Amino acid sequence: MKQILIGSAIAVFAGVPSVGAAELNLYTTREPGLVQPLLDAFTASTGTKVNTIFLKDGLAERVASEGDQSPADLLMTVDAGNLVDLVEKGLTQPVSSDTLNSTIPAALRDPNGHWYALSMRARAVYAAKDLDVSAITYEDLSDPKWKGKLCIRAGQHPYNVALIAAFIAKNGEDAAETWLTGLKENLARKAGGGDRDVARDIMGGICDLGVANSYYVGLMRSGKGGPEQEEWAKAIKMILPTFENGGTHVNISGAAVARHAPNKEEAVALLEYLVSDEAQKIYAEANFEYPVNADAAVAPLVGEFGDLKIDEVNLTEVAAHRKKASELVEKVGFDN
Repeated sequence: MKQILIGSAIAVFAGVPSVGAAELNLYTTREPGLVQPLLDAFTASTGTKVNTIFLKDGLAERVASEGDQSPADLLMTVDAGNLVDLVEKGLTQPVSSDTLNSTIPAALRDPNGHWYALSMRARAVYAAKDLDVSAITYEDLSDPKWKGKLCIRAGQHPYNVALIAAFIAKNGEDAAETWLTGLKENLARKAGGGDRDVARDIMGGICDLGVANSYYVGLMRSGKGGPEQEEWAKAIKMILPTFENGGTHVNISGAAVARHAPNKEEAVALLEYLVSDEAQKIYAEANFEYPVNADAAVAPLVGEFGDLKIDEVNLTEVAAHRKKASELVEKVGFDN
């Protein structure tokens, strides 16, 4: 199986074997180490070879520059917004698959079949282990009782832009601005750093709770971040918040069949395999993500977080509010 590692969209495409009936070309922004076990299992199961082309950035630009001669069959990336961007740029094609439509919840796939989620991560709340709170809504985070007690990374980070966009989709722009202003007033420190820093700062007594992705807890507790991060994880408990009258906001990794895919049938077969019980278990264990297949087992550590009830607003609608979400971050001076 041939891999080509390319760091930008301007690199010259070369070295991919000629297209055949039993192979396909995957362009992915996901780290090769996360997806390779899945691709190896797919090849072992079907005999179809997957040529993986890793692009750290510039995926859309790369495919667009190749035009109708692009060898790309499947485009894999992280963040629903990136998938929506691929669709809006005319780089994908719709797929009709009973397997995908029956396995993946409607909120986690394009209404017209242009992209499908493959794994999920919840935008969660980390709380000090001894804090007397076991459930919380996103709306609650702006309550003045948390003044000076909240940690979060920059509001303009895509993780938070997506959360704010979801808040707009649920509650409207005016309510989102009021909520974001309340969040800012509750900050214990300037918004910034990374999600794992939220756990570190809770352990250090800087804040009592914060907003961060769910899978980082698994990475820290498993020792993959080193002994220091294991200690950070021991200092917190993770809560799956929900919107009032809604569910938990999630973001995804996902994939779309390229518009000019020379091996569309094989690309769809890989998509269908990636949502199978077998593949979803590999996803869950590799990066402590939630499977999109309700019948697939979650990693034991992830299961300790409790049942995940995803919000039902389609992520395409959420992505449509990203620009306004970013503007609100600037308007309230959230990152200042």
